[in-house]
Amino acid sequence: MPQQALYKQLKIAGHIIFWLASIASMLFFFFFNEKRIHFDAITLSKALIVNIGFALGVYGNLKVLIPRFLKQKNYIFYIFWLIILLTLSSLIIQLLLISLRNALNIASSFTSFDVNLHSAYFFATLIYVAFTSLLKFINDWISMQDLNFKLAKIEQQKLEAELKTLKGQLNPHFLFNSLNNIYSLALIKSDKAPDLILKLSDLMRHIIYESRENFIALEKEIDFVNNFIELQKIRTSDTIKITYKTIGEIPNAKVAPLLFEPFIDNAFKHGLPGSANTDYIQIIFNFSTPGYLDFSIENNYEKIVSWNKKNSGIGIKNVKQRLKYLYGSKQYELSVTKENNIFRVSLQLKLK
Repeated sequence: MPQQALYKQLKIAGHIIFWLASIASMLFFFFFNEKRIHFDAITLSKALIVNIGFALGVYGNLKVLIPRFLKQKNYIFYIFWLIILLTLSSLIIQLLLISLRNALNIASSFTSFDVNLHSAYFFATLIYVAFTSLLKFINDWISMQDLNFKLAKIEQQKLEAELKTLKGQLNPHFLFNSLNNIYSLALIKSDKAPDLILKLSDLMRHIIYESRENFIALEKEIDFVNNFIELQKIRTSDTIKITYKTIGEIPNAKVAPLLFEPFIDNAFKHGLPGSANTDYIQIIFNFSTPGYLDFSIENNYEKIVSWNKKNSGIGIKNVKQRLKYLYGSKQYELSVTKENNIFRVSLQLKLK
């Protein structure tokens, strides 16, 4: 890829610039240390020899010791082999300098191994190794941050795609159930059908236009729930006890759209009819706790009701996924239970 090729070229250029700067610094060091009048081939040769030793220590550390020992957390082996590498580098520098002096018959007091000189090159190489290691760690950290940013962006794109898919599944599911309600009334030629169609129109407007965002005004969502419950109550028997209430004032906050409709739809769909004079649905929105919404719904159901039919529970499954994606684990608490012919849902949600 072009970006990878450019990065590789810049990396090579950085290494070249680093060693050219190092050679230049050694040239000036030998020039002033040996009180030379002008630069010559001997000074350049010394600078090159010293940097060869430094390069051996630097690249031995970067290419071998760090990947093989330090990154594997074998710290004792890393320190041991680093000392060996630094010793070897300083020895090579001294041997090459002695060979240069002997080849050119240059008078010098250092014609054999010198402990002080060895220590000087040892610690000088150590400084190079430490500096380049720091640069490598900074580069690795920046690369890791860039990778994490790309992964987060990919995860966000994946999340948005999944949410669109979930909404796409939810809207047809709701429309299918609502059209069934209209069909039921149309069969008996009920005068309530026009009112039902009007309410359905308002509900679909909410789904198609107002619920496009991940979060919408809570008041709009409660209005949607009100209309939806009224739509469902039209087709229920007068013997069924339906309790719907809100506790406290609706706060000026936002909530994910269409969170409650699947639970309410499920109550009317599976909870009715039950045994004679025992059918009930209880729906409560509680806003007593500042910053939170407590939603609960409870209904009876018959054991003969099958909960494993194809497409059964699609809406509830989608709500669980949307809660997981749109809210952190500490921002909501959902409980769904079925026992003693009673289906209960409790959702505590932190409002946006």
